[in-house]
Amino acid sequence: MKWVGGKRQLLPELAKHVPEHFGTYFEPFLGGGAFLLTLSAENAVINDFNPELVISWLMVRDKPEELLKQLKQHQLNHSKEYYLHLREADRDGRLEKMTLVQRAARFIYMNKTGFNGLWRVNKKGQNNVPFGSYNKPNIADKDTIKTVSRYLNDATIKITNADFEKVVLDAQTGDFVYFDPPYIPISETSSFTAYSSDFGYDQQVRLRDVFVRLHQKGVHVMLSNSDVPLIEELYGHIEGIVIDHVSVTRMVGAKASSRKKVGEVIVHG
Repeated sequence: MKWVGGKRQLLPELAKHVPEHFGTYFEPFLGGGAFLLTLSAENAVINDFNPELVISWLMVRDKPEELLKQLKQHQLNHSKEYYLHLREADRDGRLEKMTLVQRAARFIYMNKTGFNGLWRVNKKGQNNVPFGSYNKPNIADKDTIKTVSRYLNDATIKITNADFEKVVLDAQTGDFVYFDPPYIPISETSSFTAYSSDFGYDQQVRLRDVFVRLHQKGVHVMLSNSDVPLIEELYGHIEGIVIDHVSVTRMVGAKASSRKKVGEVIVHG
């Protein structure tokens, strides 16, 4: 899936800090799952606060053939009008009547065809992402869905939809936790965006506290975020924790040409 803040660009840097041996892998902010799929952990607990995203991961695991059938229908019907009609499903009562497979197919279709792969909702929980102009969006990606489905079934993967703190309660010494929260804004005009619009300063502090508790418990911990002064304030004085500064190419505007290097951090210990 496309995902704002997706980790494909950062994967080589993240890989440098993966422990050689670890028990269960935890990823409380899953998003598009690029790091999970690269890591291919045999035992994992994965989570996201976005219920539509979690439903999609579950259906990829449990009902890939039915999901692909629904996606093929979306591909056949694809148009701006069709996209906007399907977007209205969370306003006119259709969403609640859909099966889980139908909801997953709607989510994946809108992710593949919405503007810049955004998934954004208003305060009422209604998607408000404009239609994206793509020539040939790969909506029914058979190979990827089947490959991911096999992995999710062959490994021991628990998929949840909960608060990040609850997800890591069972993490033990020797386990590995990677946090990829909504990033701290890099300017005063930015805001905590994506689907977790409520993930503000207080939540970042709570996340830091969870990070420290896990570290003191002997859990391998890693976190990515924006390279901003607040990171140093939150994590800079924790014994045994290192902050690495990296730069990645990110989309920063509406056009593909508007890409630039932006500073990010990997906090680990």
